[in-house]
Amino acid sequence: MEKETFRNPDVVLDIQDKPKPLEWFGLSLQHLFTMFGATVLVPILVGINPSIALMSSGLGTLVYIFTTGAKIPAYLGSSFAFIPAMQMLMKTHGYPAVAQGAMTTGLVYVIVSLIIKKSGSDWINRLLPPIVVGPVVMVIGLGLAANAANNAMFDGNGDYSPKFIAVALLTLCLTIIFNMFLTGFPGLIPILLGIVSGYLIALAFGIVDTEPIKQAAWLAKPDFQVPFINYSPKLYIGAITTMAPIAFVTMTEHIGHITVLNKLTKRNFFEDPGLSRTILGDGLAQLVAGFVGGPPVTSYGENIGVLAITRVHSVFVLSGAAVLAIVLSFVGKISALILSIPSPVIAGISFLLFGVIASSGLKILIDNQIDFDKKRNLIIASVILVIGIGGLVFKVGVFELSGMALATLFGIILNLVLPEQARSEQA
Repeated sequence: MEKETFRNPDVVLDIQDKPKPLEWFGLSLQHLFTMFGATVLVPILVGINPSIALMSSGLGTLVYIFTTGAKIPAYLGSSFAFIPAMQMLMKTHGYPAVAQGAMTTGLVYVIVSLIIKKSGSDWINRLLPPIVVGPVVMVIGLGLAANAANNAMFDGNGDYSPKFIAVALLTLCLTIIFNMFLTGFPGLIPILLGIVSGYLIALAFGIVDTEPIKQAAWLAKPDFQVPFINYSPKLYIGAITTMAPIAFVTMTEHIGHITVLNKLTKRNFFEDPGLSRTILGDGLAQLVAGFVGGPPVTSYGENIGVLAITRVHSVFVLSGAAVLAIVLSFVGKISALILSIPSPVIAGISFLLFGVIASSGLKILIDNQIDFDKKRNLIIASVILVIGIGGLVFKVGVFELSGMALATLFGIILNLVLPEQARSEQA
């Protein structure tokens, strides 16, 4: 680890500063709580064991910090962008396909990092401008809307349940209240507080099965799904073609987070350690996550928010949070507790989270002042939205492109081939 000569005068702890032991534990625990709700929600929605997601999140963060020379304070957690693809793969092929897809996205990042090192990064902006990224991000959220509604309406037998709807809506209302009115540390973890409150409501409604929690051991090895050990070698072309294109979308999110961190830390991480290194770190983290059977990981804006509010930018604190996540993944009762969260509680949280994702895509379009009076922009956005939300599938033999991946591909192609102006718009 290189010792920096520059120190940001506006912070409590700068990137290379090491806190005192008790302070270190408390600050790391705060980051753990901040990412916990979202990180475990992804595997719950997909059907992956949450303990694996905690493990892959911690390992991924440590890999990222090591790869970037401990120069960037960032935490990596489960990515929401891949949920629709992972849900589909889980239904059709199970864990092996999801793991292979996650490792594929990591390889895409690694390849892109090598290209950036050789030829720069301008081509990413040309390939994925705001008119493509905005609608694709909207598809990520809106494409999941039906799942959230179904989880809120139907019980385990597929019957319409007013009780489930009540739990979902109460969970949603409380989460909104936490988001709007809490300050300080509680204001940083509204999703986690929403899940806890929804769980207590579900207990009161009698729809929580607590027996698995009682039977679970305190210490238990996460249910790793390691390739070539837990399952025989097989190439899932559909997993590769479904997950790989989405990596380019999350890459733009990665670049956005680095831009925010540059302003926050008064540094230029695009120059040192360089965008190629930051993308390489993210890619290697995803490879590790996929190898143990976890979902792809990405840098978390929530944790960047903690950095901004606390003015503690120490990579030692982020590393400590990663270690705590790994330790927590071995607590069997925690995993059983998470798995016992009933679907209407997750639905209530999802109403807000999926909507926020979709709104983030809309914000990209607004911030970049995309003009929808131009036919080109209207066509690109329209095609992406309908193909992505409609779930169009293109399949030839084992080759398959569906939903999100197909929408992204169409967006990229249309952006490259359509002229800036339609003939009817030319004076």
